[in-house]
Amino acid sequence: MKTFGSSKEFIFGDEMDWEVVGVGLKRKIMGYDDKIMLVKVDFQVGAIGVMHEHYHSQVTYVESGEYELTIGNETKTVKGGDSFYIPPHIMHGAICTKAGVLIDVFSPIREDFME
Repeated sequence: MKTFGSSKEFIFGDEMDWEVVGVGLKRKIMGYDDKIMLVKVDFQVGAIGVMHEHYHSQVTYVESGEYELTIGNETKTVKGGDSFYIPPHIMHGAICTKAGVLIDVFSPIREDFME
């Protein structure tokens, strides 16, 4: 695994640019080292987090909005104040039904986000 070091100790979201990662999707990497990463993801209504899997553990806090979330073979509606856990190698994806923000935590770091 490539080593990426770590982010600054203080990260001010208002000073960061959003990275557009899809139609109606943008993100900011809010902090990381080689073992953990926090990412803020902004979804507009209708934006799709396509079904995918990765070897990272993921915990997500739903800061705002509403999403039809699929983890494995189960789909549920999650909204602001909810959270969810995705084990490694489990297919998952989301469709945004009310615009909002997800806060993703990955372990280890998502190297593909750093390229």
